[in-house]
Amino acid sequence: MSTKPKTVLIVDDDEGMRDTLTAILKREYRVLRVASGEAALPVLNREDVDLILLDIRLPGISGFEVLRIVKENYSLVEVIMISAINEIETAVQAMKHGAYHYVTKDFDYDQLRSLVRNASERQDLNRQVLTLSAQVADQTGREFIVGASKCTRDIVDLVHKIAKLSATVLILGESGTGKELLARLVHRESGEPEAPFIAVNLAAIPRELVESTLFGHERGSFTGAHRQQLGKFELASNGTLFLDEVGDLRMDLQAKLLRAIQEGEIERVGGTKPIKTEFRLIAATNIDLEKAVKEGRFREDLFYRINVIPIRLPPLRERAEDVPQLAEFFLKRYNARFRKRIQGITDPTMAMLTKYWWPGNIRELENLVERLVAVSDKEFIAEEDLPLEFHFAQLEPVGTTAKSLFEGATNTFERNYILRALEKCGWNVTGTAEYLGIPLSTLKYKMDKLSVRQLARRLRGA
Repeated sequence: MSTKPKTVLIVDDDEGMRDTLTAILKREYRVLRVASGEAALPVLNREDVDLILLDIRLPGISGFEVLRIVKENYSLVEVIMISAINEIETAVQAMKHGAYHYVTKDFDYDQLRSLVRNASERQDLNRQVLTLSAQVADQTGREFIVGASKCTRDIVDLVHKIAKLSATVLILGESGTGKELLARLVHRESGEPEAPFIAVNLAAIPRELVESTLFGHERGSFTGAHRQQLGKFELASNGTLFLDEVGDLRMDLQAKLLRAIQEGEIERVGGTKPIKTEFRLIAATNIDLEKAVKEGRFREDLFYRINVIPIRLPPLRERAEDVPQLAEFFLKRYNARFRKRIQGITDPTMAMLTKYWWPGNIRELENLVERLVAVSDKEFIAEEDLPLEFHFAQLEPVGTTAKSLFEGATNTFERNYILRALEKCGWNVTGTAEYLGIPLSTLKYKMDKLSVRQLARRLRGA
C-alpha cells in the first residue's frame, strides 16, 4: 500500500522564516503555514497534522500555550520549538511541556531535515506501540489448522488465491469455528505479514462504546474522554481490520462503516475533519446477513460491499475428519503450556471425539483438551478421561443396528436417559427401576436391548 507524505504545520510570524522552512521540507512533506497560534488551532481541527514547527514568541497566544493545547488534544503530534535566541531555560521548559526538540533560527538545513525526520520516526514508533497493544496479547500458536477434510483444504486453496488482493472478505460460520484464525491466515498470506492485524469483536463491546472504539474520539467529545484516542480503523492503517460479529453493528454505525469502505475515510467522535484510512477489511458473522437485510436489520448496500469474497467455514460436525489433527495440535500446545508429557490420545478415545456433535465447534474441542491435559498424569488420554456426554453420544453401540432413523433416535434417547438415571442412583439397577417408576424386568430388558450394561461398565470405571 502506498504511504502518503506526512503533514508539517509551520507556525511562525516571520514570513521569511516560513518561506525558508517550506523550501527545506516541501520535497518530503506536505507543508501548511500560519502566522499565529490563533490561526494554527483551526488548522489542527481541520487537517490531519503530524508534525509542528512552532515559534516560541508569537503574537497573541504564545508558542508554549499552543504546545500545551497540542499535547492535551493531539498527543501523537510531535512538536519542534523554534526560537531566535539560545536560552537553556527556554529549552528545558519546552521539553517539560512535551516538545520533541528545541532549535534556534540559525539552524543548519541538513540538521533540521534530520531532526524532522527523527521526530517523524518517533511518531511512527508511538503509533506502532498503540497498534501492538491493540492486537491480541497472546499470539502464540494462533494459527488456522489445515485438517484432513476436503472442505478445509478447499478453503485454504481459496485463501491462497485471494490473500494478496485488496478485496473485502466475508467469513460466515457458527461461533467457535475459527473465523478469526482464518482471517489471520488471510492476513499472513497477503504478502505483508508484519503489517498490523487489528481484531474487533463487536458483540463484546458495550453498545455505547462501539463508535469511539472503531472510529476514535477527540478530547472532550463525551464524558470521560480526557484525551484524544485513535480508533481501530486508524490503528489498522496499511494493514488488516477484522470485524467479528459484524451483523451486530447498529444501523447508524453501519452507515459510517460503509463510508469508511467506499470513501476510505472516517471521522472521530467529536471530530470535525475526515481522516483518510487505508486497510484491508475482513468481516465475519454467525448470522444470516441476507435474512437480516430482508428484515431491515442490516443495510443492503453494506451487505453487498462486504460480501465481495464470501468464505463459509463449516461447523466441526460437518468436517469430523479434522478432529484428530486439531486434537493433537491442542495436545501439543497444552503439553507445552502446562509442562506435561502426555504422549497422545488413544484410538478408541479419538473415535469417540470424532463421533461427538461438537455444538461449540473448535473452541469446545480446545477447551476439552486443555482440561484433560491439565488434570491428567497419564501417558495417554483414554476413554475413561472423557466427560459423560461423550459416552452418551455413542449412537450405535456394538451389536445394535437401527432399522430406521426414528428407531435410532428413540434408542439413543432411551439409552442416554437410562444411563443418566443409573448414574444418579449410584449404578444400582433396582434403585434405578424404582426411580424411573418401571418394573425391574422392563429396565433389565431395555439395558440388554440397548447395550447399556457395556456402556455402564465403562462409565463406572471412568
